[in-house]
Amino acid sequence: MSARFLILGPVEVSAGDRPLPALAPRHRAFLGYLLLHAGRAQSVERLTEAVWGPAPPDTARAQVHAALAAIRRVLRAAGAADQLRTSVAGYVLTTRPGQLDLEGFTALATTTGDDPRQTAERLRTALELWRGPALADVQADYAPAARARLEDRRLTAVERLADLELAAGRHEDLIDRLGAELAGHPLRERSAAQLMLALHRAGRQADALSAGRGYRARLVREQGLDPGPAFLAVEEAVLQGDARLQGDSGLRGDSGLRGDSGLRGDSGPHARAAGSPKGKTATFLPYDVADFAGRTAELTQLIAEDDAVPSITAIDGMAGIGKTALAVRAAHRLADHYPDGRLFVDLHAHTAGRQQMTTSEALEALLRQLGIRAEAIPARLEERAALWRAELAGRRVLVVLDNAADSAHVRPLLPGPSGSLVLITSRRRLTDLDGVRSLPMEVLPASDATDLFTRIVGERAVREPDAVAEVLLLCGFLPLAVRIAGARLRHRPRWSVAYLAQRLRDERRRLSELATAERGVAAAFALSYQQLEDTERHLFRLLGLHPGRDVAPHATAALTGRYVAEAEDTLEALLDTHMLQQHEPGRYRFHDLLRQYAHDTAAEEPPHERHAAMARLLDHHLNTASAAMDLLYPDSAHRRPATGRPATPFRDAAEARAWLDAERGNLIRTAAHACGTDWPAHTGPLATTLYRYLYDHALHDDARTLYGKALAAARRLGDLAGEGRALTDLGWVHHLQGDHRQAAEHFEQALAVGRTADDRRGQARALTGLGDVRAAAGDHEAALRALHRGLELFRELGDRFGEAVITDYLGVAHERQGRFAEAADLHRDALELFRAIGSRGGEADALHHLGTACLRLDRPAEAHAHHGNALELYRRFDYRRGAAKALNGLAAAALALGEADRARHLYRAALDAAVEMGDLAEQSHARAGLSRLVP
Repeated sequence: MSARFLILGPVEVSAGDRPLPALAPRHRAFLGYLLLHAGRAQSVERLTEAVWGPAPPDTARAQVHAALAAIRRVLRAAGAADQLRTSVAGYVLTTRPGQLDLEGFTALATTTGDDPRQTAERLRTALELWRGPALADVQADYAPAARARLEDRRLTAVERLADLELAAGRHEDLIDRLGAELAGHPLRERSAAQLMLALHRAGRQADALSAGRGYRARLVREQGLDPGPAFLAVEEAVLQGDARLQGDSGLRGDSGLRGDSGLRGDSGPHARAAGSPKGKTATFLPYDVADFAGRTAELTQLIAEDDAVPSITAIDGMAGIGKTALAVRAAHRLADHYPDGRLFVDLHAHTAGRQQMTTSEALEALLRQLGIRAEAIPARLEERAALWRAELAGRRVLVVLDNAADSAHVRPLLPGPSGSLVLITSRRRLTDLDGVRSLPMEVLPASDATDLFTRIVGERAVREPDAVAEVLLLCGFLPLAVRIAGARLRHRPRWSVAYLAQRLRDERRRLSELATAERGVAAAFALSYQQLEDTERHLFRLLGLHPGRDVAPHATAALTGRYVAEAEDTLEALLDTHMLQQHEPGRYRFHDLLRQYAHDTAAEEPPHERHAAMARLLDHHLNTASAAMDLLYPDSAHRRPATGRPATPFRDAAEARAWLDAERGNLIRTAAHACGTDWPAHTGPLATTLYRYLYDHALHDDARTLYGKALAAARRLGDLAGEGRALTDLGWVHHLQGDHRQAAEHFEQALAVGRTADDRRGQARALTGLGDVRAAAGDHEAALRALHRGLELFRELGDRFGEAVITDYLGVAHERQGRFAEAADLHRDALELFRAIGSRGGEADALHHLGTACLRLDRPAEAHAHHGNALELYRRFDYRRGAAKALNGLAAAALALGEADRARHLYRAALDAAVEMGDLAEQSHARAGLSRLVP
């Protein structure tokens, strides 16, 4: 027999006749909380707070684990061991249909139908599930509030059943039950009115009036209030012996009560309740939160309407973005412009523990809010929609349709021609609603988020502005996260904002930190996730594996193993449901908190599928990067590792460069991720592949990160050649940034590793760097020795590109010794080699160095021509690293030619380019040149 979970009474687990281990009272408290939040992850911190409140014992964490172990033993004995599982976000107790009495009660008590007898029978069955007060044996901080909420739901079901029993003429049976309920809950006005009516119909008018007077006196005594108009209307009708209260009156089939709103009025086909008389506006808007902050632009757009034009606006955005709060705030601001009604319906598309309201049910609710009698509302959806449109014709009514699932969910709820305003909120973009204005919501600007947080927290937020900024950043400026963070801080008087920020820094705990007993960011995301199609959920999980900050369709196709067009369609579907954002065409990203949630849900994928998806992504990055580099740097293709072909070849070099620019951050992060996980062999090849791109674009920070990871990966794999290559690459990064001591250490280590591995090309590369570092330090003998040995090795290997590079560096070394004519000859030799192998970047470098030598030989016109040609090549092929030094060379040549103004302009341009590239050496050269031009 399947396990049964019971909380509508004492907390129990049963499995038929199977004996189960007993649970201690404290353990039942934890089980009750998990069942109240079935299907949602509960962290240890949240469980602790729920049971003990703000002052848990020192042993709380140990007690939580002990309780969970005890619950697991019971579940194992009940054959339900798999229903309590551990996720990254915490502990999740799942229930299957029919297992949890609360779910059964909710399903039976909230469904509606056209047959009153069937509805009454469902309500009786629902109420029979109660075995006493909910959570009857639970002593915990959360229990009183939860018990009160559940009791209110039970009483509502009792009152719904009482309406149906009164309508069916079974008033005698109700008197004792309603009396008993009122004894326990004496201020239930609807129950008091129902008891009066039952007594009146039983011929006990005096008792009915006595019951009414007793309720009135108690209400005044305990709350200082008078009864509402609905109660007063029933009392007055009883006093006058109104025939309409009798079951055989013209109101047959009705209890005489419109829900909890009063007597029925006239009996025409669209009769309205007497409790909503003409001239009184029906208002059903929920309360407007007092600490609402920001959204000025959105409110202005919603409020500044042309009254002559009927308006329907769909407000869409991700979970927790504040759609309902905005709609309610706008509705309250606009209420005075809509005198015929202010209606609100929560469609429950994304409400935990609630079934989505059908369109037909929503129409019934809206028509009832307008005052239409239940029996006057037709059963068929089309007829209800027609009646709704007819009722709104000629009226000015404000309608808020909250929490819609999609366009089909709300289309029949839209009015025809009228002066009404409809505000719809949805987590999905309602693109299929023609003529409806869309208002997408983004996260709060920093200033608005600060205002909201400060309103919630108070003075502590004012005293710690830097910590507030960090908390808001960690919350991703998502209103729900900001509210929860602020609420937690407000109820933790000993916490500082900085302490909260410290707790939020841990990505693994962040989502569990952003949760309270009643709501959480992860729980809100889970509802959106569960509404997705299977293919969308699958992609969402796999995107949680992606180490980068954004993703394009081709990478998505690699991750999923699907065609690009299919991948893009699914990305667009996730964009429509606000599970993804689009910051530029063709590129998609997560909100930071959704990224963490996606990472957590990725654990649902089988391990072998996660491994295969990441392997496909890494192969895609390496293959595509290699293809891009082959187009941009064909001269050094022999130095890059052999790879497969990309799924989609590039059309030209410009497209290849654009792909590298767009994907650079993802490539670096993916390589770093590969180093520390199951794919260290991917890191080194990707670093080698991207070397020239990072070097020519002076992307030193990215280069240092990538080569550092390549070094770690090579050492992890025992790959000496890869270790030497990474050391040399790191040496060049430090050398270009002016840290010549660290550069020399890396080059020397690389040389030693190359000798150990008998890697001659690795030795030659290390000697090239070591020679240039020694020359820069003035150790010319050591520089020439290293460079000549490197040149020998490149020639032995037949590596003409390496030979050209080291020949050019030999020229630089001679120039530093003052041997300018020999330097110029070496640069000309390098220039010929670069041109022979088609290396345009190398050609530009050799021209620049030749220009420098010519200037030192007092040939400024030649120098100017060489630097100009170098600059033209650097710019044509977007070799940004070289532009600053070529501009400095041109400026020096112009100054030597007596063109001071032009030299000043060129030095300034060189300084701008060097600052943009972070090139400290060229910045220094430009500033020195400008200082020489100061009058």
